[in-house]
Amino acid sequence: MEIIRRGAEAEIERGLWMGRDVIIKNRVPKAYRHPSLDISLRTSRTRNEARLIRDARILGVPTPIVYEIDEVDAKLVMEEIKGERVKDVLETADEGKSEKICRQIGRMIAALHAGGIVHGDLTTSNMIVCDDVVYLIDFSLGSRNAKLEEMGVDLHLLKEAFQSAHSEKLDLFDIILNEYCIGFKNSKDVMNKMKEIEGRGRYT
Repeated sequence: MEIIRRGAEAEIERGLWMGRDVIIKNRVPKAYRHPSLDISLRTSRTRNEARLIRDARILGVPTPIVYEIDEVDAKLVMEEIKGERVKDVLETADEGKSEKICRQIGRMIAALHAGGIVHGDLTTSNMIVCDDVVYLIDFSLGSRNAKLEEMGVDLHLLKEAFQSAHSEKLDLFDIILNEYCIGFKNSKDVMNKMKEIEGRGRYT
């Protein structure tokens, strides 16, 4: 196994599983938590993420296939999506390719929200382009039965990602919102909530 990233909650490894190239997400134990609580949290979060990935895929959102859920060791074995992060692709892509990617992102978020799911960490770093298809990864902060506030936060996070990483291409975010509005009947309410969230940040 090759560790490719260490986060606050998990280690991400690249490896082989039954002859397939896979990504293994390992939620590592936390010594500061009581052992029984630690096991419970890691197990429930692993199970929840696997379900969200599956449910998003059912809704038509491209996600990695989950091959195995190890609830004892809190590990997910997933298909490795071999491509580039959207964050990196947008840095060099021409206008046509950038617009195509952003239309996919808008439709993807619309499908998620219409199905009552929020991603929770919606940034271009958590999207991978593979064979011209945008895949959404890392549902560790996601949830079901999402409320308007949570959907607004999803859009707000993505807008902040564009302002931070793609400041010269902010017009692309409008393309995302346009596709989002086409695909989700409650989009106007969510966009109003996003603006409200932005206002809170300015005056606090």
